[in-house]
Amino acid sequence: MNDSIAAAPVRVDDYAELRDYAVIGDGRSIALIARDGAVDWLSWPDLDSPTLFAAVLDHVRGGRFFLRPDVPYTASRRYLPGTNVLETTFTTADGTVRVTDALTLPDTASLAPGRELIRRIEGLAGTVPMRWSIQPRFGYGAHTPHVARRAGVPVATFGAEAVAVCAWHAGRPQCTADSVTARFRADAGTRALIALPYAHQEPLVLPTRAECEARLDHTTTTWQKWADDRTYTGPWREAVLRSALALKLLVFAPSGAVAAAGTCSLPEELEGERNWDYRFSWIRDSAFTLDAFLKLGCAPEATSYLWWLMHASQLTHPRLHVLYRLNGDTRAPEQTLPLSGYRNSAPVRVGNAAAGQLQLDTYGELLQTAWLYTTAGHHLDADIARRLAETADFICTIWQQPDAGIWEVRSDPEHFTQSKMMCWITLDRALGLAGRQLIPDRHAARWRHERQAISDYVEACCFSERLNSYLRSADSDDLDASLLLGLLHGYRPPDHPRMHGTVLAVQRTLRDGPYVNRYRGSDGLSGSEGAFLACSFWLAEALARCGRIEEAVSLMDQLVALANDVGLYSEEIDRVTGAFLGNLPQGLSHLALISAACAIGEATR
Repeated sequence: MNDSIAAAPVRVDDYAELRDYAVIGDGRSIALIARDGAVDWLSWPDLDSPTLFAAVLDHVRGGRFFLRPDVPYTASRRYLPGTNVLETTFTTADGTVRVTDALTLPDTASLAPGRELIRRIEGLAGTVPMRWSIQPRFGYGAHTPHVARRAGVPVATFGAEAVAVCAWHAGRPQCTADSVTARFRADAGTRALIALPYAHQEPLVLPTRAECEARLDHTTTTWQKWADDRTYTGPWREAVLRSALALKLLVFAPSGAVAAAGTCSLPEELEGERNWDYRFSWIRDSAFTLDAFLKLGCAPEATSYLWWLMHASQLTHPRLHVLYRLNGDTRAPEQTLPLSGYRNSAPVRVGNAAAGQLQLDTYGELLQTAWLYTTAGHHLDADIARRLAETADFICTIWQQPDAGIWEVRSDPEHFTQSKMMCWITLDRALGLAGRQLIPDRHAARWRHERQAISDYVEACCFSERLNSYLRSADSDDLDASLLLGLLHGYRPPDHPRMHGTVLAVQRTLRDGPYVNRYRGSDGLSGSEGAFLACSFWLAEALARCGRIEEAVSLMDQLVALANDVGLYSEEIDRVTGAFLGNLPQGLSHLALISAACAIGEATR
């Protein structure tokens, strides 16, 4: 992305706007960095681990690492082109300084720490007094560390965890009982470095400055090489490439799983209760994820993800869990932490009780994922083929049950239309795979019979002649943006009158400018929420597939402009203020952007 406009960062009650966060990562975890240079979120050793810094959820107890000029300043920033390495430029009355931030990627050239955050500070002009402070708080702020020096280096420890503070030309670090601080001057032409190597149940490696500099450069080069291989060339290339890089941050390298988001409990409504942990891999996102990987030329990521998905789901076969941990575990007990929440938006939850829900749409997503994978020329082994066939058998027995739906309502289960449509997709894709002799077809006659029964039910009970649209659930009067997935995944073609009418009804009823609400109706929770960004991109894609190209392009242009200054999206946006809401970076928002951009390009051609 281009450099953002220089501005003086603003905090409200010591909280940065969610829109003011950029994200860095290394394929194992992520960090949120505010425009003012504060690292307000970092979970180590993994993306779904407890945090070292969580000031974004509690500015008093959460812990953070701030680094900024000690005088008034403005800040602009960008990602180094084609990377997830962040560059922030601070400008004061007397000088300019540049800070480069990265969670470094492994480099086999030297013995490296298990995890490492590096911050390089370069004086560009004049003189800038700088100040930094590291306040580690392990375990979501529950544990204040012991800080002492080892070989002259400050080290914060708690239990089996340790993080060192290695600083070169960044002032003399001063240790207190629970923090490390320093001040220094950044003169033109000087370069300082601060590194945080981390260890968990392993020896703590104290790197040299040369090793840190080399790993930072290696990290930049590695990201650039990955970005250069991406294949999208359409009109929204910058936005698509940044979305691909954001998605790559959510790929958990040790397993191939893809997290829904990098954070937990960032609110969908300030001071509301819609605060969830999204650091898990949802089957719901699988088809969009695999499709994005394939369209962007990410074959290794696509293969790794599919194999992880099939391995994780094997543990619960034939029933699918809604979500899985990044290591494939199914346990995600929901609990509330004693933190104040972002801008007093408690409760702060970790874990997710949706893991125990029945969501019928997940079965269709799984079969659609396998269909896309094989259509791209990949093969399924015999065990996976057998289990996919058994999944189709299973959906024949459960599709008539009510479920929690794609939006994971915490009210009574209903017969959600999109869930039934995805049950139809399950059987349709199973028949297609069997027809290509990719899965066993022992029960194809039953699949065909139940597919027709699902279609009969949806057409009879889930469509309104008055609205000329499918409805949110059977015999309701409400609409739902997830109905667009019936078109995107192929329940009915775009030129089918009922599907075309549904697209127009969603646009007419749920759209407000570029924003599309998820649904109209109750979900068992109090309060409200922002506009769900993925739904807006789904509408843009649906319009393109219906041949309404100009409308699709116009909406897409508006949506691309809603990203923050470094091209990232959260889950939702406040329709009035434009403020980000919900967890970030949000994988589904970026996946929907990629899918819409590619679909509009195909429709235009």
